[in-house]
Amino acid sequence: MSDNGPFRLNRGGRLIDRAYPLPFRFDGRQLLGLRGDTIASALLANGQLMMGRSFKYHRPRGPMASGVEEPNALLGLGQGGRFEPNQRATTTALVGGMVTTSQNSWPTLNVDIGAVNSWMYRFFPAGFYYKTFIHPRPFWKHVFEPVIRRSAGLGKAPTEADPDTYEQAYAHADLVVVGGGIAGLSAARDAAGQGKSVIVLEQNPQWGGRTPTDHADGQSRVDALLSELRVLPNVTLRRGTMATGLYDHGYLIAREALADHDPNAGLPRQRLWRIRAGHVIVATGALERPLSFAGNDVPGVMLASAARDFIVDYGVAPGRRILVVTNNDDAYRTALAALDAGLEVPAVIDTRPDPVGALPAAARARGIRILAASAIAGIKGGHAVEAVKICSHAGSGQVSEVIASDCVAMSGGWSPVVHLWSHCGGKLNWSDAQAMFAPDTARPPTGADGKAMASPVGAAAGDLRVAACTGAAEERPLMPVWVMPVNATRKMKFKMWLDFQNDVKVSDVELAAQEGYESVEHTKRYTTLGMATDQGKVSNINGLAVLSAALKQPIPATGTTTFRPPYTPLTLGTIAAEGRGDLFQPLRKTPMHGWHEARGAHWEPVGHWRRPYCYPKSGESHAEAVAREVRAVRAGVGTLDASTLGKIVVKGPDAGRFLDMIYTGMMSTLPVGKCRYGLICNENGFLVDDGVVARLSDDSWLVHTTTGGADRMHAHMEDWLQCEWWDWKVYAANVTEQWAQVAVVGPQARTLLERLGGMDLSAEALPFMGWAEGEIAGIPARVYRISFSGELSFEVAVPAKRGLELWEKLHAAGADMGITPYGTEAMHVMRAEKGFIMIGDETDGTVIPQDLGLGWAISKKKDDYIGKRAQERSFMASADRWKLVGLESVDGRMLPDGVYAVAEGVNANGQRNVQGRVTSTYVSPTLDRPIAMGLVRHGPDRMGEVLEFPVAGQESFKARIVDPVFYDKEGSRANG
Repeated sequence: MSDNGPFRLNRGGRLIDRAYPLPFRFDGRQLLGLRGDTIASALLANGQLMMGRSFKYHRPRGPMASGVEEPNALLGLGQGGRFEPNQRATTTALVGGMVTTSQNSWPTLNVDIGAVNSWMYRFFPAGFYYKTFIHPRPFWKHVFEPVIRRSAGLGKAPTEADPDTYEQAYAHADLVVVGGGIAGLSAARDAAGQGKSVIVLEQNPQWGGRTPTDHADGQSRVDALLSELRVLPNVTLRRGTMATGLYDHGYLIAREALADHDPNAGLPRQRLWRIRAGHVIVATGALERPLSFAGNDVPGVMLASAARDFIVDYGVAPGRRILVVTNNDDAYRTALAALDAGLEVPAVIDTRPDPVGALPAAARARGIRILAASAIAGIKGGHAVEAVKICSHAGSGQVSEVIASDCVAMSGGWSPVVHLWSHCGGKLNWSDAQAMFAPDTARPPTGADGKAMASPVGAAAGDLRVAACTGAAEERPLMPVWVMPVNATRKMKFKMWLDFQNDVKVSDVELAAQEGYESVEHTKRYTTLGMATDQGKVSNINGLAVLSAALKQPIPATGTTTFRPPYTPLTLGTIAAEGRGDLFQPLRKTPMHGWHEARGAHWEPVGHWRRPYCYPKSGESHAEAVAREVRAVRAGVGTLDASTLGKIVVKGPDAGRFLDMIYTGMMSTLPVGKCRYGLICNENGFLVDDGVVARLSDDSWLVHTTTGGADRMHAHMEDWLQCEWWDWKVYAANVTEQWAQVAVVGPQARTLLERLGGMDLSAEALPFMGWAEGEIAGIPARVYRISFSGELSFEVAVPAKRGLELWEKLHAAGADMGITPYGTEAMHVMRAEKGFIMIGDETDGTVIPQDLGLGWAISKKKDDYIGKRAQERSFMASADRWKLVGLESVDGRMLPDGVYAVAEGVNANGQRNVQGRVTSTYVSPTLDRPIAMGLVRHGPDRMGEVLEFPVAGQESFKARIVDPVFYDKEGSRANG
């Protein structure tokens, strides 16, 4: 051992640089690591074997693996805003000055009061929480729930803002290779030779996977491949980049570590890649499985590959006397590596009756004792391994000898990493010979063309040796071992861990089967098997095998749980990237936003937009400003910035057919050059949006939606196009921000526009509900004769970059006419005076068009539209539904918004029965009195009746039911 630490080896460590020591802290202790270390290897080098506590029983935990599959060595990392819980010590590179803390223990890691749970394990079996905390019932709120909430979770959530920066990037390639091991690099070279653009993603900071560690000439083979690839212009190599999910159409998400946990690097901490791949090569390797024997969770028991990695890659001894237990040849590599490092290997425990082959022979030649057909009966030691009890694998655990040891390197075989393959529906086959699930290449994940969009290679495909690339010698078959020994007693199974973080034991899975949980998904949730932060990477296969044995059925009949992204955790900072603070919900501004701001506009949030509510003058209240704006528009001319209204182009041979299904009315018969008001319902029949549709050409329509509905309605259309009518030839594009739109409204609107010149806007040339293209004031424009105010109105749409120019020219030309900009509140008042509905006011997710007197907008010439069948249900067609009416205050007071009209009697809760509610209420400057709209049971049949609207703490309001159209019922003013 060296002076750098009690377990730092004097030689070896291909990834570390001994010339650069790095100080760091763990639980307040100042320690020293080396450049190239992970936190786990640095802690082991300092003799710190125990790194945490398990979740339920608070048992001591040391590292079991050396990669992303590690379930135990999870630490709190950093301070202040840079603190992060549950950081995997085996994959986090050591940075000088790091501050790390252990988790799930109190008051200290070595003395944890929570360890009392381990002594009471019989009271905490699988699913104990479903059977307890029931009686006495008052205890739940005052005792059980507070205790559970304090105990829940692993690690502490940070409380301060994250000062690091993150970014997102996009890429596309003919081929993306996930995995920079020798199989992945070989596949990349072959594809690049065919002229394909190739991106190679490797999760680790170094290339090669296990090849450089496990094979004498492995590094030279990897270096040769890298030399070929680095000079090719069509190949991009990215280390430290974890592919976390594969989605439809070859959409790959990956997280690149740029300056992880190094705030002085001057770089974003991480980058989230969104990659479109023509095809994906899954070269993700395989993960070693643990063995299930009594005491397999004691610190110092680890995977054989992990022990080998610590020795070869980091120059760290996981122990001085390393006992190897295995059911396969690969673990012998660990025994040989330990001898090469000057460590003792007292024995290799092999469950196979006659372990022969090149690797066992090499071990024998080095003098290593091999105990065939043997198993581990138990581990002596609590916080560390002290000795190992040996027994016959075929027996029930009778101890034949005890071997002194401080480390157990176990290997239960290997499982291909099939997560990405499975994310998009790739199927698996069980191999009895290899005791593994491997990709079924006859049932791959498929793309839009029905062809495979991913292919597995190397160990990820079940070819564990990758002999074609590594030259590895043939190995003897493994012996499947799921419980050690085969006839282990029930008492032993209480100490055999499957899920090391969540404390799920063999006995727990057998109990779940005994209690009827035959589905693997149900067992997972009942026991929490595979639900820890490692998501079952080392526990699931063993758990499935134990469940299958308990159910007396083969493993394929039990199946696997669902593989879901992300493969490894993603920090929320990476997912959000720049989308935080002011950019969390970017403020959307129209081209005229600055003009409104300069004129003192009072803003109203509408979706992500800010729209002028009104333009108060000096000393003017908002109510006075709204009244002034309404009167100015009714008497002269006003302008409204309508740029925020949704604009969706729907185009294609089937566009008319599609819009006939989206809208309640007929849009396919709309003539080119005309507009039509339309309603959109959801599949439940409820009204969700409205707007004017204009037909642009034989195969193109422009759909106007509400401001807040643009994105939502576009998504609604895409949902139906992609999921229901995928074969219809329709394209929908949201062009809302491509156009600035100005409503020029009032009796003098036509006169004002004619001053600007360029188009014939006479009633004959452009009739109501028509549109025309041309120029206004030299600006290309599309003009719609539509009105939401009841006045003569032209909505002028121009390219967004010229919106402010049009607006300023309008106001310059109309200065002598008293042109007045008006805001959303004046618009609302004027539409209410005309009895026009507003989505979100007259609708609340339970209202159908028939409730609002809009039956005229429902076509009787077509068989179907979205929501039609729902509207025919008895409840929807009931005569007792509340209908739209106008409400006129009896005493001149304005009705409160949303107040309910009461009826006789009380309901089952003792509350007054209700018969309606107010949906919109305003003071009308035009009529000089309050007006309101509402929904009332049988409302249109009850004209003249007076309703009572109680309000707590006030005298009840009373209003008379009247026609909802308060102003210009004949509609003559819309013609000027």
